[in-house]
Amino acid sequence: MLAIATRVPDHGRLVPWRFIVLEGEGRAVAGDRLDALYATQNPGLAPDKAHMWRDYLLRAPVTVVAVSRPDPAAKVPVFNQVLSAGAACMNLVLAATALGYSALWLLKWPGRDPDAAALLGVAPHETVAGFLHIGRPAARAPDRPRPRLDEVVTRFKP
Repeated sequence: MLAIATRVPDHGRLVPWRFIVLEGEGRAVAGDRLDALYATQNPGLAPDKAHMWRDYLLRAPVTVVAVSRPDPAAKVPVFNQVLSAGAACMNLVLAATALGYSALWLLKWPGRDPDAAALLGVAPHETVAGFLHIGRPAARAPDRPRPRLDEVVTRFKP
């Protein structure tokens, strides 16, 4: 799946992304560290929230943290490099789905908070592009409503 995820547009061959795989006991350890940080940032946290990030990371057997790391000095625009990271995330979702797994791409507090991201191994010049939770589906979720094509597609008319 990760090999498929890397097969994305990457102008300049910059590889402006990388992956951190959380699996096994590492999910619980990472979750405990995030819970401790979250508690310091949120004094008076309700007791039922004390292990929320551990529980979050234990929901799936594997969580892949996709990290965007554009090079601002490169000739390729940073925006293109960020899009490449997003494409890597989407390829990972598609690869997991094609192989019969369930994949959910989210970006929650640990990805938006620099201190939390650092606990996972994200460097200061990097950004979390998403948490991709991969496992076996317990049930097939119904598709969410999608926009009608006539609402989002226009055709260029010279």
